[in-house]
Amino acid sequence: MPTETTIDTGTDELLCMIRDRVAVITLNRPEARNALSDNLSPALRRMIKSCGDNPDVGAVLLTGTGTAFCAGGDVKGMGAHRDPKKLAMLHEEKVADLKQRQSLLTGALHGLRKPTIAALPGAAAGAGLAIALACDIRIAAQSAFVATGYVRVGLSGDYGIAWLLTQLVGTARARELMFTGEKVDADRCAQIGLVNRVVPDERLQEEAFAFAKSLAEGPSLALQAMKDNLDDALTVDFDTARDREAERLIPLTTSADHKEAVQAFIEKRKAVFGGG
Repeated sequence: MPTETTIDTGTDELLCMIRDRVAVITLNRPEARNALSDNLSPALRRMIKSCGDNPDVGAVLLTGTGTAFCAGGDVKGMGAHRDPKKLAMLHEEKVADLKQRQSLLTGALHGLRKPTIAALPGAAAGAGLAIALACDIRIAAQSAFVATGYVRVGLSGDYGIAWLLTQLVGTARARELMFTGEKVDADRCAQIGLVNRVVPDERLQEEAFAFAKSLAEGPSLALQAMKDNLDDALTVDFDTARDREAERLIPLTTSADHKEAVQAFIEKRKAVFGGG
């Protein structure tokens, strides 16, 4: 029988449960299209770290309640309505504060050595889009759309969105999306490589969880090494990447998971990996 554990996130604005080795993290501010807040954001950072450290979690699935994934920053909290404490901070303090918040959110999410999936029931905009892009895989409902959004509020972008966009869709499209802030529907997102799959709205959560579960059941050490290899593809030359692949593969040839996979192949059954 599937086991399900509810995790206390410290706020009703973020939900988390672990089922079948999948940590499902749900942004839960539907009245604000799951925009980030002073309660939600710290909880999300904590859950990313907690799930990354938890050996019972094999994959992380991020989604949102209602008809949005995450609308990014809460525009009503910008400008004249901003936190007086932050307004009183020195320039250098504001920069350092944002750098730290970014590092512990999209930085930590991108750095997780476990498969991460974003399930988009609707809008992913601004920093919300950056969060989705920091995941390994994106699955969108048919009615979902994305938008960078920053140009519409006179800002330049944060949480690594320009880098993440450029890596996924190339420099020309990334510039177009950043400069215009246009809404991009799910089908076009799939065409340009922003999302991996588009599914009917009513099947999003079911299909996203099934996909996450299939990854969570995989050989965790091999998946971790794969993520290292794939990250190298963005930063090092071919010779270096090839050498590092060899360095990571050889230890896995003596792992319990590799031995189980070989035995399962011989016995014509599904491998059951234990993470060793």
